Formats: sequence, C-alpha cells, structure tokens
Amino acid sequence: MELLYATVVAILAGSGLYLILRARSFPVVMGLLMFSYAVNLFLVAMGRLHTGKPAIIAEGAQYTDPLPQALVLTAIVIGFAMISFITVLALRARSELGNDHVDARSDEDQQP
Repeated sequence: MELLYATVVAILAGSGLYLILRARSFPVVMGLLMFSYAVNLFLVAMGRLHTGKPAIIAEGAQYTDPLPQALVLTAIVIGFAMISFITVLALRARSELGNDHVDARSDEDQQP
C-alpha cells in the first residue's frame, strides 16, 4: 500500500513539474493543480496511513495524527484560491496579448 501511495505521489509530482515547465498557460495551471495534489497527498501520508483509527490519542492505542489532516484542509482552500487567481490571470493575458505563452512571446518570435 505504501509503495503504491508513494508511486502515485511521485507520478503526480513529476507530471505536475513537467506541465509547469511548459510554455503555454493552460498546462502551467494544470501542472500547478497536479503538484498541489501531490503535496496534499504527501501531507496526508505524513500523518500515518491508518484506516479506522481514531484521531485522538488513547491509552496505548494507535492513532492518526490530526495535524497533517488540518494542514491538507488549509492547503486545499489556499490551492483553490491560487488556481482560480492564476486561471483569471491566464485568461486576461490571453485576451490582452492574443496568445497564451507564459513568456508573452508571439508565435512569430519563436525560433524553430
């Protein structure tokens, strides 16, 4: 289970990083979204992968740490606001510049 979880986090992080390095605005937004998912999954994994365990420490019982869960909830809200803002910026740049390159170069300026 841990190997599968780590593989999914690695694939999401790698795919997100690849998309962030693209020259178009929509892949950059999708890459940031995928990378934030990878970070959220990593934070959940830091709180131990237990199912059916309480989040409160009991005498001699295994428990799930509630702090990473609270951090993930906060990160989800901040990530949603960030992705919404970046999407609006990308749409505004597209309408102002006429293209969706993140470095504001036109197609004629690109070298083959």
